[in-house]
Amino acid sequence: MTSSPLNGTASPVKPSLIPALKGFGKKMGRTVRDYGSLDPVLGRIGSLEVRLATTAQEIRRAQKLRFKVFYEEMSATPQGAAVLSRRDVDEYDWICDHLLVLDHAAKAGPLRSAKPKVVGTYRLLRQDIAERHQGFYSRGEYDIAPLLKAHSSLRFLELGRSCVLEPYRNKRTVELLWHGIWTYVLHYKIDVMIGCASLEGTNPKDLALPLSFLHHYAAAPAEWQARALPERFTRMDLLPKESVDPKAALHALPPLIKGYLRLGATFGTGAVIDKQFGTTDVLVILPVSAINPRYIDHFGPTANRHAA
Repeated sequence: MTSSPLNGTASPVKPSLIPALKGFGKKMGRTVRDYGSLDPVLGRIGSLEVRLATTAQEIRRAQKLRFKVFYEEMSATPQGAAVLSRRDVDEYDWICDHLLVLDHAAKAGPLRSAKPKVVGTYRLLRQDIAERHQGFYSRGEYDIAPLLKAHSSLRFLELGRSCVLEPYRNKRTVELLWHGIWTYVLHYKIDVMIGCASLEGTNPKDLALPLSFLHHYAAAPAEWQARALPERFTRMDLLPKESVDPKAALHALPPLIKGYLRLGATFGTGAVIDKQFGTTDVLVILPVSAINPRYIDHFGPTANRHAA
């Protein structure tokens, strides 16, 4: 994993969602997510815990972490209220579920209380929720409608806004995030995961090797394909296949994308340049049926390896 955002260009928020968004800041300590029979605490490794956010305050803490990683550490450009709030916020935050990794051993600092520290996050959007609002976030970059229609009997989950605080970018944190995702996937009977993963930089020529590798060696099969929107399409086949050194290309890929590849993911056609975040995005498509069995064995068929 890496701190790269899984981002897209959001569609305009539906009017029906605006009142909820306006009231979001007033609900700080109140429960705004109820997961029914799913315990929000999904797993633990040592002092680290992976859980689903249940309050507006926890969601705000995820937004603050995203701002720190995307805007302060990386090259994203804050816009509007983000400059003052120092939070990465958009209209999808209200309808998505937010996966958090907390460190219970983190020490208090001059500006921070002794409460557990949010050190990693992922944003999760189930298809049934997306369809009741403004659709998936990825549709701002890719034409995913044919993909959804071709597999209308399957349940899709969109993964987004992944980031981990730099000192925690290690196997334990990443493993907990994926343990949390796998638990969530099993609970909601998800069949397919999708999302936009990012390579840092906006000049495709500088990314010719990793983009060409994904195009030639990891393209989704025809029945799972989706294409970048025509107005945002950037070619990925910048090098011929015979010029691509797979070993060097893998080394050049962000850890997040390498992790998806190991799981069994494939990728859509065309990349998209996101100037606000300073990234070049690719579409990840990961059917649960395609996940490498050794990873299912590792986390357990019932996600029991790191269960809370």
